[in-house]
Amino acid sequence: MDRHGRVQPMSVEQIVEQAENFEYNPLVPFKHWSRSAGTLIKEAEIYEHEGNEQQAYLLLFRHARLILDKLPKHPEARSKANDVVLQQLRKDVLQNISKLEKLRPRINKRYERYQAILRERNRAKAVNNQALAASGRVSADAQSHKGHSRLPSDPPLSHGSEPLTAGENRELAVKLAHKEIRRRATARKATRQVGITEEEEQARRTAGVWGDWEEALTKDEHSIHRDTLSKELHNVRMQVNGTRPEAPRHGGTRPEVESQNSHILYPSVPQRSAHDQNAYSYSSPGTTSDDLGATYPISSPPQRPLKTPSYLVEDTSLPQRPDKEAITRTTSPSRSATASPTQQDLKPSTFTFQSSAYLENGTPLRTVFLPPDLRHRFLTIALPNTTANLETCGILCGTLISNALFISKLVIPEQKSTSDTCETVNEGDLFDYIDGEDLMILGWIHTHPTQTCFMSSRDLHTHSGYQVMMPESIAIVCAPSRGDWGVFRLTDPPGMKSVLNCTQSGLFHPHAESNIYTDALRPGHVYEAKGLEFDVVDMRR
Repeated sequence: MDRHGRVQPMSVEQIVEQAENFEYNPLVPFKHWSRSAGTLIKEAEIYEHEGNEQQAYLLLFRHARLILDKLPKHPEARSKANDVVLQQLRKDVLQNISKLEKLRPRINKRYERYQAILRERNRAKAVNNQALAASGRVSADAQSHKGHSRLPSDPPLSHGSEPLTAGENRELAVKLAHKEIRRRATARKATRQVGITEEEEQARRTAGVWGDWEEALTKDEHSIHRDTLSKELHNVRMQVNGTRPEAPRHGGTRPEVESQNSHILYPSVPQRSAHDQNAYSYSSPGTTSDDLGATYPISSPPQRPLKTPSYLVEDTSLPQRPDKEAITRTTSPSRSATASPTQQDLKPSTFTFQSSAYLENGTPLRTVFLPPDLRHRFLTIALPNTTANLETCGILCGTLISNALFISKLVIPEQKSTSDTCETVNEGDLFDYIDGEDLMILGWIHTHPTQTCFMSSRDLHTHSGYQVMMPESIAIVCAPSRGDWGVFRLTDPPGMKSVLNCTQSGLFHPHAESNIYTDALRPGHVYEAKGLEFDVVDMRR
């Protein structure tokens, strides 16, 4: 980022290097990785629509690596059901590679333009310094910045939106979210009213039918040499269609994609199996809970076809609730909360919310905006179970807007509960609804009817599945008998690796690390945003 907190343009080669830098653990269930793949595509679509082609490219390339290089080697990939899922995921990659082909020249051209302006500014600065030195004077810039270099003040950045800090701009965030969520809902409704199926709608998104491109870049798009890439894409399509691809001229086993500056290796698509590719299924982490209560009207979800079965989560034990560390938030120049734009100015592409916290390994976390009233509504819904000493769980769903995550829907799935556990059932219905509404899973909420507020060993194993899909995922624990609640995430490291590598059985068991999870709200990457609207959908029958 530059000194204003904005992302500087990168070349495709630099983006690819970042895209390949993700941790893959084969011990994570296949179903979690397949859901994670879908989340990557959704995020890429939103970033592209908001004009952040750089981040869209990164996510789509990471998706291709995950599906083509990692998942085929997963120990569960050999099962018939997962092989069918993998075949469908490969089709998604095929469509996304075509989009990568379109984004590639734009990104490189923007990077080259940025570098040219940077060189020109440095040349002008050098000439100016030489003139000052000849006259015996020192420039004010050199005087005030001795000993360290300075980035250019305002080159044409890849995504020239205004950086915002979450804590100072919650009111603006709420207004932005309300407008954008309504816009997307209206567009989705209009699309379906004209008879476009959800499958076709998704295909159009994946194929890149989003908004307008920069006119200056569009003019030169077809002049860029892409012969090698076109041949490789042709071979990939032939593989997916079950025919034998042409042997690459360079004799390698992977298709090699030529860049304007260097070579990018796209993962190759293996020969497809003979399984039916239409039986595509997902399932999600099970959950644990305890309750609190109250009463509100709850909307019912639209009826959707059943997809696949659920699964049970591994078990775990009772580490103590972590202490809240005092973390100093670093702020950078951003829009004042008082200087709010008009409703017409509220466009996601205009703003970018900066990361407000980091994982223990230094990875930045995007801000999650949480409606303050959500837990009260959930406790109202959970009250009958809480009174009966049964746990209740809900799924926190939302969307990505301006590089921040907004929780906009609380979904209560079908579930089976005991005093210590809560497991989702008929998850096919749950994921049909989530995908049909273009939602992302941002975490989960559950109750401990009689226990204190902490993450049990079972909760830790459950949440690891969510955090694999999205590092910003949160777990909200409500302890109604104590009037307490908390928002947590696994530490990384050591929490994520410890839980994912744990092979202990039993409902509750200890883990060696004392700092296996941490508070995500005070302080952390989660901010309560007063006035943020959300809906409740209860899928229990």
